[in-house]
Amino acid sequence: MSEFEVRLFSDDASIVRIGEGLLARTLPRPEWTHEAHLAACTWIARDRPDIAIEQELPGIISRYNEAVGGVNDDTQGYHETITQVYIAGVKAHLAEVGTATPLCEVVNALLMSARGRRDLPLRFYSKELLFSIPARRGFVESDRASLSEI
Repeated sequence: MSEFEVRLFSDDASIVRIGEGLLARTLPRPEWTHEAHLAACTWIARDRPDIAIEQELPGIISRYNEAVGGVNDDTQGYHETITQVYIAGVKAHLAEVGTATPLCEVVNALLMSARGRRDLPLRFYSKELLFSIPARRGFVESDRASLSEI
């Protein structure tokens, strides 16, 4: 997999802006990067207890995709299994760092960790399974390693 330069966040406000933009479906599409996905997920998991993240994030992301002109189908847009893997990674990261650390530091540490890598799901899934229609449309169990190792 190609290496990408990780774009870190300079302050908590930039992360909150991404999260609120996702929820309001106003975040400009070019800003919906890998880092933004993880930042929004971390903010929701940590600071928005009113959102049941495993259940609600799929709809939040799908509606956002459609609002910015995207399509959620068998080949593009929302991917359930990848989303659930990263939610598990974010929650494991939060369990380790706690809630006293500033949001920006939490997100940046996540982005620099193995849990923040773009290829994280491929530690647990074969490419064939991960990029299958069933894995995109619904959560499928991993075929390479247990998600408990996340």
